[in-house]
Amino acid sequence: MQSRGRMTAYLAISVALGMMLSYVEALLPVFFGVPGMKPGLSNILVVFLLYTFGWKAALGVNITRIILSGILFGNPFSIIYSLAGALSSFAVMILLKRFSFFSLYGVSMAGGVFHNIGQIAVAMLLVENYRIILYLPPLLISGCFTGFLVGLISAGLLIRIGNIVYD
Repeated sequence: MQSRGRMTAYLAISVALGMMLSYVEALLPVFFGVPGMKPGLSNILVVFLLYTFGWKAALGVNITRIILSGILFGNPFSIIYSLAGALSSFAVMILLKRFSFFSLYGVSMAGGVFHNIGQIAVAMLLVENYRIILYLPPLLISGCFTGFLVGLISAGLLIRIGNIVYD
């Protein structure tokens, strides 16, 4: 069992790492001409934490990272969109992780897809333009692809350093 101080240190480092990944991602240009299509680098951290520390720690780190990154690198709307995507993604990942027939890759891919669905749903409400849904097909494809890559990297991290977390 871990000491409370050690757990707090791991989670604080995770928030800092997540913010760095968010910053790096904010510097990347928009690919494929579709606004919002990004690789989801900080989701590597979320999936890793979900499988090592559990859903409460992963959710806390993710929400903290989104709010702090939004304040430092974004604006109130970026916080709203990020939270909408993150919460819908996270709810689906927690649900699917409970079923043994979903691998880490499947959980991560579903998270990528539902992140985009959550953001599009909020965009439709805020902008009051339902034609935004036309962005959804390419975003769903990219969500599958980036979700798989996030799962692949997360699985590698779990194999290489996941057991260190429990020492």
